[in-house]
Amino acid sequence: MSQAVQPYRQPEPTPVGHSGTRVDIAERPAWAITGWAGVLIVAACIAGAILLAGSARIIAPIVIGVLIATSLVIVQPGQTKVVRFFGTYVGTVRRPGLWWVVPLADRRSLSIRVRNFETNHLKVNDADGNPVEIASIVVWQVADTARAVYAVEDYDNFVRVQAESALRHVATTHPYDDPGGEGTSLRGSVDVVADELASEVAERVVIAGVEIVEVRISHLAYASEIAQAMLRRQQANAVVAARSRIVECAVGMVQLALARLDEQGIVELDEERKAAMVSNLLVVLCGDQPASPVVNTGTLYT
Repeated sequence: MSQAVQPYRQPEPTPVGHSGTRVDIAERPAWAITGWAGVLIVAACIAGAILLAGSARIIAPIVIGVLIATSLVIVQPGQTKVVRFFGTYVGTVRRPGLWWVVPLADRRSLSIRVRNFETNHLKVNDADGNPVEIASIVVWQVADTARAVYAVEDYDNFVRVQAESALRHVATTHPYDDPGGEGTSLRGSVDVVADELASEVAERVVIAGVEIVEVRISHLAYASEIAQAMLRRQQANAVVAARSRIVECAVGMVQLALARLDEQGIVELDEERKAAMVSNLLVVLCGDQPASPVVNTGTLYT
């Protein structure tokens, strides 16, 4: 009896993103006591070495004093010490001052101060396909020193590259300008774009133990090859908008003038005279040049 053939199953895909690349390490406080206790022990070792001068037992206080002296570290404000003992992460000393840490451990200084940098001026295509030049200022800070040191090769360069990558992606999802004012645009929705950009950069750099404080667009312009054409389009849009506003206001003024004349009974106008008055007022109010009045001593009907 033949055995049923099992259907082919495609192998499970490997994880993509942080779930597949995350380093299983997080910051924790390192063992550390006040360094002045170590200073006292070192002083006692020096005194013991002096008393045991010429004796074979002088080696013990010298070795102890050297081990303790080399394990004393000074932490400056805004700085930390990442302690590693023979390849094993021991912890991080955050409190400033003089501290006595694990002997024979190497220490790496890491700044937790707030930093900022400006990305390069990138040339990308916006949502409408127009080439634009864009740059941003990123304000960031190291939050997890262990991940910053051990999760990525160079956290400073990592943040810069990921910030530019996020800036390119966000710039391609919005148009440069929205003449209708109904949607978001790079030029008109600065706060919305900045919040979206900060969120995306923060998601990209969280693996390195870095927090994003703020991201703001520092440079935004059309690329040089289309700058003149886009400038003319913006000028045309501005002229159309201004003309529309002028016509709207002129019509309101004409309606107000006719209503006042009828209300106060200054003069009675038939439909033809009203049409002539409306025409004259619109010409005066909407014209680019000052009107030149013409005195008419006759009548409209002759």
